[in-house]
Amino acid sequence: MTGTKTWNAEISITEIDSEVRAEARLRGKEGGQLVGQGSARCNPADENVPDIGDELAVARAMSDLSHQLLQRAAHDIEAHTARPVERLRA
Repeated sequence: MTGTKTWNAEISITEIDSEVRAEARLRGKEGGQLVGQGSARCNPADENVPDIGDELAVARAMSDLSHQLLQRAAHDIEAHTARPVERLRA
């Protein structure tokens, strides 16, 4: 394989009251885009620090996205080799 491929990740953050929702979209991969989702909620007993909620929601969305990408890779390996993938390390 030679050349450079570009995949773009776009993060969207939405705040509604004490809940933050994030979406991580991966574009540029053949087979369409993948979308990871994450959320965070401020505990009423804690100080409200919006940046922390954003970080948690985005981290969870990116984690979801990475798991989807690993699942797709496992599926593609199985389709190519006709053998089940028993273990795939993250």
